[in-house]
Amino acid sequence: MREMIERIQKAGLPDHVAIIMDGNGRWAKARGLPRTAGHQAGTQAAERLIRFATRDLGLRYLTLYAFSTENWSRPTEEVDFLLDLLDRFITEKLREFVEEGVHLTVLGDLTPLSPRLRETVERAIAATADNTKLHLNVALNYGARQEIIRACRDLAKAAVQGELDPDAIGEEEITAALYTARIPDPDLIIRTSGEMRLSNFLLWQAAYTELYFTPTLWPDFTPEELMRAIEVYQQRERRFGGVSQR
Repeated sequence: MREMIERIQKAGLPDHVAIIMDGNGRWAKARGLPRTAGHQAGTQAAERLIRFATRDLGLRYLTLYAFSTENWSRPTEEVDFLLDLLDRFITEKLREFVEEGVHLTVLGDLTPLSPRLRETVERAIAATADNTKLHLNVALNYGARQEIIRACRDLAKAAVQGELDPDAIGEEEITAALYTARIPDPDLIIRTSGEMRLSNFLLWQAAYTELYFTPTLWPDFTPEELMRAIEVYQQRERRFGGVSQR
């Protein structure tokens, strides 16, 4: 593995990788297990990847799609389990995050969450605020359309209050009003499980992002597959709307 790591590091790592972690339920079903077992296995996969990105790969930004605004439509028992699992994950990993230089940011609307989970998130954000080795962004109760609506409303309020000229609103102003204001756009978005869609994830930010789809279910996703995805990314020419130079 070390040779592969050195090869992709030499070729130039993407600055920001974002992942749609999909397939926990199907992973569990294929093994005759409850969906909750799939989510637990998915958490272990996330833990492996965060540790690898921090200790071995040297990735700067990693964004994980943990819970979408649409996930509230799932059975109450599953929603409660998912949110409790996330609470426990952050609590149990916080010391490691602090020691290993992980800077935690949470993207999304936290108001519908339980006071306990909000407190856990806020405590972890504060504890890791000065870390710079890996910027770990967890999308929690996140939806890209909702994010854009929120940004537009904030800009509209500023315009009504005379703090902003409506004619001056452009890409920079909208970008600055998003949850990801201080985070570079993703260079690469990976989606597991074989589904080929963005599912309301980083729609504004993904304008020129490279996409990588794999049939691997999230609990089976490994650091080796992350590196394969990065190798595919490195073979592509990012033109940002321009003409090919090849």
